[in-house]
Amino acid sequence: MEKDFPIFQVMDQNGNIVSAEYKDLVTEERVKQFYSEMVRIRTLDRKSVSLQRQGRIGTYAPFEGQEASQVGTALALENEDWMFPTYRDHGAAMVFGHSLRNILLFWNGRNEGCVPPEGKKIFPPAIPIATQIPHAAGAAFAEKQRGTKNAAICYFGDGATSEGDFHEGLNFASVFHSPVVYFCQNNQYAISVPISKQMNSATIAQKALAYDIPGVRIDGNDVFAVFVETEKALERARNGEGPTLIEAMTWRYGSHTTADDASKYRDQSESAMKRMETDPLLRLEHWMKNEGIYDEAWVKEIAEHAAAEIDAAVQEMESFPPADPAVIFDYVFEKPTWTIEKQKREYLEFLGGEA
Repeated sequence: MEKDFPIFQVMDQNGNIVSAEYKDLVTEERVKQFYSEMVRIRTLDRKSVSLQRQGRIGTYAPFEGQEASQVGTALALENEDWMFPTYRDHGAAMVFGHSLRNILLFWNGRNEGCVPPEGKKIFPPAIPIATQIPHAAGAAFAEKQRGTKNAAICYFGDGATSEGDFHEGLNFASVFHSPVVYFCQNNQYAISVPISKQMNSATIAQKALAYDIPGVRIDGNDVFAVFVETEKALERARNGEGPTLIEAMTWRYGSHTTADDASKYRDQSESAMKRMETDPLLRLEHWMKNEGIYDEAWVKEIAEHAAAEIDAAVQEMESFPPADPAVIFDYVFEKPTWTIEKQKREYLEFLGGEA
């Protein structure tokens, strides 16, 4: 199966173009756009880990190492498209125009963090694994019924493909030709379980065969490969040709969340090696150096700009009063059931408040 689903690349890890038909796509302007966006989201990620360690936000899910997969997909979207992220795709949401302040508010436990800017169709981050996959199929089908050309992208990890929601969502999308791109960031571990222990399939892309939809496998650290295949899949979706499953082979350097310790189940020397050899930002730096256009002053400037932008968003986030945990009872159902009301009353009594 791996021969039937080869890993597609545009640019190899040394910054060399290996798919000649896309050579014109890899321009100085494009490389700098992709690079600067990846610097922005990596800066957010590192800052967020630091904030969690200081107790300024709650448990956080890092994504460093997966920047190419998130930037390449987000930049392929049109403004009216839908985005269905997981708890690890705030980099993609940031690139697609989500409020940085609200992204941080989400990690600080406030409901405002689930609210995208006016006009942006960004679903709240899915915490339960794979539940957003059927949602994306339905939202995309609704766009089709309305007669628009809008499409949806749905993110998930390799672990989600072991959930029933994955199969239900892909089956629905296939049957009804929903204009949706299913984008799997295969970072090769579902928390502590390596992919070899959670499935017997050689690839995730081959799972598309069961639903008679295209399945492609790409180098998820090659931002151009990500952009090219996502754009192709979105074009198919807009043309009424239905969904596509993309498997992006990538790697997350850090732990599953800040509440996890990856060294307990994963050889961290492998992460160190991948950081030196296959890092998505390093790949673009190689290209710029190969072309003689690498500019240290520019790299420093965009890093400083990203840090200032994120520091400003942190100040905004911290200007809000602390989150009220009692609101979790208010949004389970449109009208609270007696059981929810009882739980809220008991919670308030426990705190010494009034029901």
